[in-house]
Amino acid sequence: MKILDRLAERFSKVEPLPAGTHHLQSMQDERPYRVHLRLQKDGSGVLILNASTVLQLNPSAAECAFHFIKGTGPEEAASQISKRYRVNRRKALEDYQNFVDQIQTLISTPDLDPVTVLDFEQASLHSTDMNAPLRLDCALTYRLPSNSRAEYAPVKRVDRELTTDEWKMILGKAWAAGIPHITFTGGEATLRPDLPDLIAHAESLGQVCGLLTDGIKLADKKYLDLLLQTGLDHILFILQPESGESWKALETILPGDIFVTVHLTLNDANGKVAAQYLEKLADMKVQSFSLTVTNPSLYNTYNTLLNRAAELGLTLKVDLPVPYSANHPVSFENQEDNLPEGAGRAWLYVEPDGDVLPTQGRADQVLGNLLRDDWQALHL
Repeated sequence: MKILDRLAERFSKVEPLPAGTHHLQSMQDERPYRVHLRLQKDGSGVLILNASTVLQLNPSAAECAFHFIKGTGPEEAASQISKRYRVNRRKALEDYQNFVDQIQTLISTPDLDPVTVLDFEQASLHSTDMNAPLRLDCALTYRLPSNSRAEYAPVKRVDRELTTDEWKMILGKAWAAGIPHITFTGGEATLRPDLPDLIAHAESLGQVCGLLTDGIKLADKKYLDLLLQTGLDHILFILQPESGESWKALETILPGDIFVTVHLTLNDANGKVAAQYLEKLADMKVQSFSLTVTNPSLYNTYNTLLNRAAELGLTLKVDLPVPYSANHPVSFENQEDNLPEGAGRAWLYVEPDGDVLPTQGRADQVLGNLLRDDWQALHL
């Protein structure tokens, strides 16, 4: 009977770790990092490094990631993995240490390809089997500075703005669903006096937090420092190249201890001089750059500028939110429903009243409202 029991135990179905989201933030290393692990019901996992590199993990690798995040000692991690998957303990220890070494290599080496170098399976940001998106773009307000053109944000789209507590509830829902990355946008998000409080709340949950802004208010060093101290992780700075005030604000922001991507909207007025703006950005040591266009007729100019940006060492970002004054360049391709490829899968967009869209500007596809609906009820 004991032999039969042992055989039954050996060939019984492996019980995976419970589904859930786990987070590690390290500020002690030379290169600070954040790791998020989303465990799926079948035991597999999605590992997100610094809200950018996304890895698909099988159940045993997902358990390695779990123990790495929890700080489990190698011997104890190997013991638990060995018992769960009925593998040799020495082999489990070897696999665990190899996994940790690979993750540390990814963390410490910028722009390393995890597929060709480390044999990891990199997950598609646009995968349809994600049970929740990887980023939530939260439009806190559609208000704009007094000198802005009204068409730059759909101020008539919403009847009211959510309160601070309502936004905190939405951030909590997002974290419970396994969404590790929040971007506050608008309108101009810095017009909300509770922005520092909302950043702090996202930080307390464990979320990576970004801000899309014209940056003018951040030219006030005290305000910028407040946002940094509350937990802001990155800034998407909307450059207004014809404005000296905008350039001065950028000069204030760049020395700060924060990752900055500069966004430029290419239009009929600035197309002929945009290359000069890129050169100025390179001289200011900007490294990350985002470019969109307002008119498909400028697409050739857009491609020329991309090549020039590469020559200047500017890294192009194409999957971040952009201001309402611009179109995402992929919209010029023949995409189903004219949606960017990751919309509704890699990210979702929440309007100031809580309505959820697959991406900004698609008010014809309201998926639900996060004040009343659970994530399971939201679908394309």
